[in-house]
Amino acid sequence: MSQARTFSYQSLPMRVVMGPGVLGRLADEVDAAGLKRVLILCSPPQQALGEVVAQLIGERAVGVHPHARMHVPVESAAAARDRVAELGADGCVAVGGGSAIGLGKAIALETGLKLIAVPTTYAGSEMTSVWGLTENGRKRTGKDLRVLPVSVLYDPELTLSLPAAASATSGMNAIAHAVEALYAPDASPVISLMAEEGVRSLAAALPAVVAKGKDLLARGEAQYGAWLCGACLGATTMSLHHKLCHALGGTLDLPHAETHTVVLPHALAYNQPAAPDAVAALGRALGGVADPATALWELAGRLGTPRSLRELGMEEDDISQIVEQVLAHPYANPREVTAEGLTRLLSRAWAGEPPAA
Repeated sequence: MSQARTFSYQSLPMRVVMGPGVLGRLADEVDAAGLKRVLILCSPPQQALGEVVAQLIGERAVGVHPHARMHVPVESAAAARDRVAELGADGCVAVGGGSAIGLGKAIALETGLKLIAVPTTYAGSEMTSVWGLTENGRKRTGKDLRVLPVSVLYDPELTLSLPAAASATSGMNAIAHAVEALYAPDASPVISLMAEEGVRSLAAALPAVVAKGKDLLARGEAQYGAWLCGACLGATTMSLHHKLCHALGGTLDLPHAETHTVVLPHALAYNQPAAPDAVAALGRALGGVADPATALWELAGRLGTPRSLRELGMEEDDISQIVEQVLAHPYANPREVTAEGLTRLLSRAWAGEPPAA
């Protein structure tokens, strides 16, 4: 080691409960949070599960709001806050993926109400104080401890019905959080260890999850990895990958997890020359590879996920406006972000070509 370590680390105040069947302990978590009138949040496809959750907590539930939408449009957040006020809710339980949890965060941001998260995907956003809202085609993000869930219940049984395609892209989305944590300006040894372990767990588990959808052990290992990757996102600063995905999602309304899956290998390839420690950690996590960006691109291929932005509905002519938007408000990044470099990155991602620095 050429010099002494210099870093800071702040753990986030939240509780995590993990294991098969822990959904049955939700009422205890609601009581521990001091909540009496809880609104259940979910997306339309998860309404049946939302109703089950409401039954589990009995009279503590005041209703189910099955209207969570991707990228949390401000109109959707306003409607949910109105519902909270109408019912006199004193807290929320968000059940589902990033859309439901994002909606819960939007409510907490404005009202200060406590949020409990029950993830059914591997997105990892439940472990962060990051919020996001989309208005007029632009996605705004920020950090605020008010949106951090007070409790998160990871029950792999709830992921058994998650289709293989959604499992794969959700897991790749989580891996992206850990990748960026490894080269974040506020990285720390603790977070780097969690990031490497999170990538290792997900990369090992996802092929089994896709091949054998009812494999509870693989599902549990994927949730473990998603927890670690989400915690990394919550503790560090996001960089180029997340900025690109926020621009693509907010401006073009591209699907969230699929966009992360396509962009990740290309953003990593762009940054690898400036992040040797991250490359070494990811190489170990992915089985001793020398080029993690290509390894992640190949993993996406084995999982059968989209590997081009064209598949997601993006037009080639959209590249220039995304480049302009990213450069106008850039995130911290280990390598200088240029218009030429971004255009080359997005062109390869749009066409589905292998990643290149």
